[in-house]
Amino acid sequence: MKKFLLWATLFLLLPSIFVACEDTSKKDEDEAKNYWEEYATWRNDNIAFFEAKYAEVDSAGELVYDRVTPSWDAGSTILMRWYNDRTLTQNAKQPKSTSYIDVIYKGTTYKGDVFDDSYDNTAHGDSIYRSKLSDNIKGWVIAFTNMHEGDHCEIIIPHTCAYGDAYKSELLLPYSTLVFDVQLRGIPGLEKPVNGKKQE
Repeated sequence: MKKFLLWATLFLLLPSIFVACEDTSKKDEDEAKNYWEEYATWRNDNIAFFEAKYAEVDSAGELVYDRVTPSWDAGSTILMRWYNDRTLTQNAKQPKSTSYIDVIYKGTTYKGDVFDDSYDNTAHGDSIYRSKLSDNIKGWVIAFTNMHEGDHCEIIIPHTCAYGDAYKSELLLPYSTLVFDVQLRGIPGLEKPVNGKKQE
């Protein structure tokens, strides 16, 4: 009898579960549609900024930024510009997507407004942000797997490799292109364990 009551209750609840799922899905679609329209000017300005940087050349006619597309996602491209002499770091350690990284960074919008930085974070040393690389946005994974320990770069990440159409804050609106100044200070775990595990 108890089994019958359980199944009967489940049977009666199923339609409401499906309706709730449909409502949530429709709400997400409506929100994305509203953001697409509401932030159209912002989106277009961010895309135009990325495209201008993509095509930017120096006085010698050379591209200012390297166009970096990972082999594992041919549809994604970020822009990178190194500040350091790469010949001095080319033999240094290089992170994998599963590596922990120690980074000093500052993130700005395309207008230059700072939305995040590591300068108040002293948990792992002065201004060092430590995380597993794969726990960050796709643009960071692309950038840091192309860097060596000691590299200092500017990276420009389109919204498709960042937070997409998500509203994150008053500065980080949907469709935001992100600009980061990043320094790869270390790759803990390649030689000694991080959280009790040594990286393969």
